[in-house]
Amino acid sequence: MNRPLPEDPMIRSLIAQAKRAQLTRRTMLAGTGAGATALALAACTPADSSAGPAEDNSANDPTLNWANWPFYIDEDDDGNFPTLLAFEEQYGIAVNYLITVDDNNSYFATVRDQLALGQDIGADTVCLTDWMVNRWIQLGYTQELNKANIPNAANLVDSLQNPSFDPGRVHSLPWQGGFAGICYNVEQTGEVRSVSDLWRSDLAGRVGVLSEMRDTIGLLMLENGVDISGDFSADDFNAALDVFRTQMESGQVRNVRGNAYTEDLVNEDTLAAICWSGDITVLNFEAGYEKWKFVLPEAGATLWNDNFMIPIGSPRKTNAETLINYYYEPEVAAEVAAWVNFITPVEGAQEAAVAIDPELAEDTLIFPDDETLAKASIFRGLTPQEENEYQAAFQAILLGA
Repeated sequence: MNRPLPEDPMIRSLIAQAKRAQLTRRTMLAGTGAGATALALAACTPADSSAGPAEDNSANDPTLNWANWPFYIDEDDDGNFPTLLAFEEQYGIAVNYLITVDDNNSYFATVRDQLALGQDIGADTVCLTDWMVNRWIQLGYTQELNKANIPNAANLVDSLQNPSFDPGRVHSLPWQGGFAGICYNVEQTGEVRSVSDLWRSDLAGRVGVLSEMRDTIGLLMLENGVDISGDFSADDFNAALDVFRTQMESGQVRNVRGNAYTEDLVNEDTLAAICWSGDITVLNFEAGYEKWKFVLPEAGATLWNDNFMIPIGSPRKTNAETLINYYYEPEVAAEVAAWVNFITPVEGAQEAAVAIDPELAEDTLIFPDDETLAKASIFRGLTPQEENEYQAAFQAILLGA
């Protein structure tokens, strides 16, 4: 499979500015990093309540736009998406699959103004991470799901049915989940088992980290012995931030990326990275052998889910719900899991995976057992003030390194 890897314009822009910016930790936490603060605060405009959700025109418009991340659906050698083709044939709905999400914040920055006005953003469903889903729901940017159109929602695993950001799953349903851990090029460097190993001298200037603050700083906090799912303090966060700043300023970290970090691994700009679990399996498949190894760090990994939402301005709500229902069929979920290698949220998918590949059904990165889950933590929900301050401080390091 030869698929184009995504660009990362937001992060590249930030790094380009880094040569001209010098911000201290004190000014960052005071909110004077203008670009970073603007990025955080611009997210806080609620939807226009007078507009209301868009009128559903699904009955007259058998099409659907789905915005998602790279490497996140089954794909054949010709670049087709087999489960989507089967969906289109079964339901007569033409799907425009958009690989337009590379980072939660950068995607949000492109659509937030339209969302605030209740307008169509060009996506009838979009898959974003838990914390960003929380933001959209709080701001009124989503439509409530009609569960009558999604009977397969009953297949959602028990542990994901009542998240704090969406009790009862009124506005969202998980698409895939996964771990943020570390990976390394087995041909170019020795074993990497912990986040601290990324700071070794033999990896100087060849380390990549994620632009998702909760994953990169979350792993650093875990390395410091902090329970990221508990009531950690600003001092706990800032201690990890200090480590990140040091490694950025020293040049140990070469790139900060969204999903485009895979490009750096392939061209060997980076030899080790903070990364997402399923991506490495896909890269190894494309390489034809295990060139990179993914590991859950000794101090622990982060655990997250990306979730279907229907934006407030979507005029094809029923079509989107039909799609979501389809992907909650265990056999379909198993087929997707066999390709993307992330955690499926669908009960019965593991049993269905046995028919595809018995070894797949035993992979604990796709169907994690209790022992594997015990090695991972979910970054706790942040207050609006924490969200603004922490995200601004993280982005300001990218500007000031």
